[in-house]
Amino acid sequence: MTLPTAGLADRPPTGRPKIAVRHLWKVFGRGADAVVGSETAGLDRDTIRARTGCTVAVRDVSFDVLPGEIFVVMGLSGSGKSTLVRCVTRLIEPTSGQVLLDGADIGAAGPKELRELRRHKLAMVFQHFGLLAHRRVIDNVAYGLEVRGMPRPRRYERAREMIEMVGLAGYEDSRPGQLSGGMQQRVGLARALAVDPEVLLFDEPFSALDPLIRRDMQQEVLRLQRELRKTAVFITHDLSEALRLGDRIAIMRDGELVQAGTAEELVGRPADDYVRDFVRDVARTDVLTAGWLMRPPRPDEPLDGPVAAPGTVVREIVPMLASGGAPVRVVAGERLLGVVGGADVLRVIAEDQADEVGRTGPVPTAGASGPPGAERPVEA
Repeated sequence: MTLPTAGLADRPPTGRPKIAVRHLWKVFGRGADAVVGSETAGLDRDTIRARTGCTVAVRDVSFDVLPGEIFVVMGLSGSGKSTLVRCVTRLIEPTSGQVLLDGADIGAAGPKELRELRRHKLAMVFQHFGLLAHRRVIDNVAYGLEVRGMPRPRRYERAREMIEMVGLAGYEDSRPGQLSGGMQQRVGLARALAVDPEVLLFDEPFSALDPLIRRDMQQEVLRLQRELRKTAVFITHDLSEALRLGDRIAIMRDGELVQAGTAEELVGRPADDYVRDFVRDVARTDVLTAGWLMRPPRPDEPLDGPVAAPGTVVREIVPMLASGGAPVRVVAGERLLGVVGGADVLRVIAEDQADEVGRTGPVPTAGASGPPGAERPVEA
């Protein structure tokens, strides 16, 4: 899997968490409260369902989302990722645990306070656009502002700004049914941005789109993020989308958070075999950076080689090394942080090749009996 290098460098942001999730549980079924903290809670999902009739959708999940970062939650169908994001906004009530927004417990908010949070601080973009089919694009984008009671001239002015920002200028008077799927999702994005939320929550927003449109929308999110620096939680089942968008990524399995970290941490230091399997198709040379590979220079190494920033990916370091025998110097400003030599890069390339062999089996040598590829296992 080859990934774009743009956006992988100089991440993630730092600071006090904008969102803090602490020991969050969501259990569906009668007697759900009794499951949390019981001996049964430590059993696997199927056993809990057999014994109690309850389904554990989210199990003891904790993480922080930093201001201005895109935090991606990914996993296979049934992993609990969509339930998790709905618990953050209390579209689904958590069974146990806390969700803190700027240190305030969302779970303690009353109905009126919760409505105000959703109107002013939180906005969601869904997979199924949720547009009002009988209303024009400008009315759809201005809908949240209309609910707030903003006068029509002001809300239309704001809506037009957002429509232009997402590249839909000229479509203000169109109906959603007259637009393509990608354009409809842009309307949904403009509607979320129009209320100027502090946090954007995306629930698999692009999964129904064609691949090319999906890529365009991913680029649109990255462009808007560079301009607006919103805090975002993005749900997806697509690893390439997660790696493209995420400052940090959390991988879920059966309701549990298996590992959270940067793309480099997931690819370079997977927590277990499940994560290792998840990222095995990712080319390390497109994700690991000079900052990840660098080491202190040896006394006998020349220090007159080419210079790279810590966020430079390995694929871009290879041609630098080809130009001479000196290692690449990794610098920040005027400060030398470390070096990356040919052997360091070759190790990464060898690991990629070992994974490729693991996926496809050994390539038959010349003269081997049977037709070419006969010794390769058939992939499921």
